Amino acid sequence: MANWRDTGFGAVVMMIWALVTVPLTVLGILLAVPFLGRRRAFFAIGPMFARGMAWFCHIPFTLKGWEHLPEDIREGRQSVIFMSNHESQMDPPILVAALPVPAVYIAKKELKYMPFIGWAGWAAGVIFIDRGDRERAIRSIRDAATQIRGGKNVVIFPEGTRSRSGEMLPFKKGGFALALEAGVPIVPMATVGGFHVLSSGSVRIRPGRYALMVGEPVHPAGYPDRDALMKEVRARIEGLVTEARTSIA
Repeated sequence: MANWRDTGFGAVVMMIWALVTVPLTVLGILLAVPFLGRRRAFFAIGPMFARGMAWFCHIPFTLKGWEHLPEDIREGRQSVIFMSNHESQMDPPILVAALPVPAVYIAKKELKYMPFIGWAGWAAGVIFIDRGDRERAIRSIRDAATQIRGGKNVVIFPEGTRSRSGEMLPFKKGGFALALEAGVPIVPMATVGGFHVLSSGSVRIRPGRYALMVGEPVHPAGYPDRDALMKEVRARIEGLVTEARTSIA
């Protein structure tokens, strides 16, 4: 018997549910800010919403490899940059739901002014990068590096956008420049399943499994430049993606 969520009726129900619950969740976060502070308000409510969304939409997820990370990373004492492939708009909420430590995203400055998305990003402490010109971009990277050294974990999709084919796109160099500037470990990740659940260009959410895998940290200090660092991280992510796809095949 087909899952009702995978029918046209189910697609409409899930779209209406998202249109109602996303604004209400953001409103709840904003109302909690005066009592908890911005980041505590977001991470008290945001992950619960993301897990509830995954349950309602029948998107089970697994996270493998976390137990092999150094204890200071697992416990949140060492800030890191998580770098993952990017298949879908569903990837960010699934990562919010799955990661055991708070982590914020690097996002373009324009998103800061979007209703609900920008407000939630402000509460979470999203690091907005100004890509308007080279000087502002460099200042943004330096400011971001300071925040990361100060204890923020961040998530970067080095492809810069979602893949329309499910295959990894060329990497942008900005995230690796940031890693070298911040001097913190990169944790390579695979985020697999989103291309089926919510493919690029679609608004229909389909039931499906997500597999997330983390690899051993990569320390930027061990590489002569960002090109060498990027090559190593890409190779590790490719290996993790292959393993993750096999696990849900």
